[in-house]
Parts: sequence; C-alpha cells; structure tokens
Amino acid sequence: MRQIIKKIKKDEKGNILLFAMVFGAISFAVIIVGVAGYAISENRASILKHNSEEAFQIADAGINYYRWHLAHDKTDFFDNTSSTGPYVHDYKDKSGNVIGHFSLQIGQPATGTTIVVMTSTGWLNIQPQSRRSIKVRLGFPSLTDYAFLTNTDIWIGTDESTHGKFHSNAGIRFDGTGDAPITSAVATYTCKPYHGCSNQTKPGIWGAGGPSSYWSFPQPAKDFNIITVDLAQIRTKAQEDGLYFSSSGQQGWRLEFTSSGQVKAYKVSATNCYAAQDVASSTTFWPCIDIKTTDTPDIYNMPANGYIFAEDTVWVDGTVKGRATVGTATGESIIINGNITYAAKDGTNVLGLIAERDILVPHDSPNNLEIDAALLAQNGAAKRYYYSGNVKNSLTLYGSIITANIWTWTWVSGSTVVSGYRYTSSTYDANLTYGPPPNFPVGSEYNLISWEEVR
Repeated sequence: MRQIIKKIKKDEKGNILLFAMVFGAISFAVIIVGVAGYAISENRASILKHNSEEAFQIADAGINYYRWHLAHDKTDFFDNTSSTGPYVHDYKDKSGNVIGHFSLQIGQPATGTTIVVMTSTGWLNIQPQSRRSIKVRLGFPSLTDYAFLTNTDIWIGTDESTHGKFHSNAGIRFDGTGDAPITSAVATYTCKPYHGCSNQTKPGIWGAGGPSSYWSFPQPAKDFNIITVDLAQIRTKAQEDGLYFSSSGQQGWRLEFTSSGQVKAYKVSATNCYAAQDVASSTTFWPCIDIKTTDTPDIYNMPANGYIFAEDTVWVDGTVKGRATVGTATGESIIINGNITYAAKDGTNVLGLIAERDILVPHDSPNNLEIDAALLAQNGAAKRYYYSGNVKNSLTLYGSIITANIWTWTWVSGSTVVSGYRYTSSTYDANLTYGPPPNFPVGSEYNLISWEEVR
C-alpha cells in the first residue's frame, strides 16, 4: 500500500514539472512575440519618424530653391511658367535618384508691399502620406527702414528725440536721445558754425546726448543715387490710373486728405510771405509758402494705384485713409500746410511725400504739429526756415525722413530756441519696412521676415 502511495506522489511531481515546462514555454513564447512585436513597432515608428524628417528637409529644400530663384529673377512669382501653381519639383539623392518631391505655392506681393508669402510641402515617394510644410514671408526692406537718413551733417538738439535707426553719410552732433542704432559714414568731420562749432574737427558722432552705446562710426555710406526716385515714373502712373495735376496757373495745389478716403484739390490763389533765413546763410529772403486764399476744391477718391503727381508746388494736410505717394515736378517743393495724420496707425494707411526739391514747414504752421508720412527731399532738405521770434511748441513725426541736404526744424542761439519747434520727436513707422508708400526706394535683396512649420 505504501508503495502505491509513493508511486502516486512521484507521478504528481512529474506532472507538476511537465505543467511548469509547458506554461514556461508558452510564457517564453508570449514574451518573445511581445518583444518582437515591440521591436517591429519601434522600428516602424523610427522609419516613420525618419521619413517625416526627410519630408521636412525636402520642404526646406523647396524654400531654399525659390529663394535662390528670386535672387536671380526678383519678379517671377510663377516658377518660370504662366500658371498659378502649385509647382511640383523632383527631389534627388546624392546619386541622382528621385526619392521625393516638393510642391510650392507662391503668393505675389499685395499692392503697396514687397512681401512674398511662400509655402513648400515635401514628401518621400516611399511614404507620400507623411508630408511636412513650411511657410515663409520674404520681402525687400525699404529705405524707409530708417527713422532718419541724410547725406549731410546733422545736429540733434537737447530737446529732440529719435526712435528708430538713424544714419548720416556725414557728421552727427547728437545732444538728444535715441533708442536705436545711430551711425555715421565718417570717422571725423569738420563741424560748421551753424551746428554750434567753429570749423572744428570732431568724431563722426559726438555730443552730450545718448545713449552713446548706440553710436557706431564709420559705417558704410548709403548711396543717394539709389535713393533717388524716378519722379517721371510717378508722373506716368498718376496719369494712367492715379491723380495727375497739371500746372495750376496760380501758386500751386493744396491737397487735403479726408478720413473718408478722398482728396480735396484746391488751387492756391494767393500766399503770405515772411522774412526768413536759411541754414548756412545770413541773407534774408521772403519765401511765399503760407496759404492766404484758395479756390473751391474738386473732390477725388484716393487713387487705387496710390500715385498722385503735381506739376507745381504742393501743400498737404488732413487725415489719410489709404495708401498714396505725392510727387512733384523738377524744382518744386512740398509744404506741410497743417497736421497730416493717419486714420489709423496700423499699416493700412501710408503717405509718401517725394519732393524733387524741399519739404518745408511754413511760418504759420500749428503750434503742435504732427506729420504722419515718409518724407523724401531728393535734391533739397526737409526743414523749416528761420523766422525771427517765431517759436512753436512741438513737432511729432511718425514715419521716416530722407533728406539730401541740411535738415532742421529748430533754430537755437546758445541753448535757447529762437525759431521753430522747441520739442521734436521722430518715431519710425515699422509698417514702412516692407510696406512702403508706392514707388519708394527699396533694397535689392529679399530678406527672410518669418519662417514657420504649418500643419
């Protein structure tokens, strides 16, 4: 009986071992299958990730390709075709095998801007569903990128401030305050008496203002031959689809901009004249640049193409709604008749004033004057004459000043303002960098404005 019991117990041990081996083998197989499945899944994910990264690199290659294309043909937004896209290109590996493609969508610059919006989508042929897209904005920087740009010596007084980049091809006496790079093209210069010196040799930038950490000189000069705008082209475009004013037969034209997007054009029939002096000259003369009387105005809508041209002296004032450039004929000036402001400072409203000669602020200007515009005095200066004892309070400019000759709004004797504006402030309008007024000069190379991946 004991032998039978022992045999049964022995058989039970064998069965337990057999079960353990069977279930161990199953468990091992499950683990092996799980590990293999995990490895396969990880490998598949790794391949997908690799292919996605390759697609991203292909999309970036598409961006680089068209940036290169625009560098050689700055106005081709159709990829050498007559269609509107998208434009699909092969992407080859180092052996010349086509392994993927990129597709380009290219948006032409909107009227009044130089900005090109471009989207490139890339993919691999072995996994076309794994696509990546990159969107960029490119644009020509305008020379209105400067709050102030001049071809001659300049003096910023103690009660003057500049907000934005400031450059002179000559010397700068800077007694005011600035908050952006201030550069001169010269290492030293001879400071003249009209800038408070006795023909002394001074550094390219000097003075009691600052912060001097923003000062840098000498820096490359700006080519004013490039800055010069073709006023004949503005005349042609104004005649074609803008506003063109022939000679008034009187003193000139007053253009009053309105907040409803219109322009009131008056013939100036008579002016007031005041004794004045100009920079670097003690000779008194009588400029007749203050309006006395006008005729009844004609009213026009702001031109769609933004071009306005007059074969005469032009006075401007009012509220600008829209985008426009005003140009004058050879030998003519533009006069700031009163406040000229934007309906909103959001980039949708822009005014360019391009005078072949001077841009002037007259004797009877407002005590507190605001000018929202980009000013370009091609062969003259943006300035206010010296009118003895005629002292005003403040002049605020929102935009840009480009002037070939000596600029001033303020006249001082010692440290006392004796004519012009006691306080002046020039603030750069950032909207002008890539959205300048029509026909304002721009750079020759596209800049990358923004870059982002889109999904």
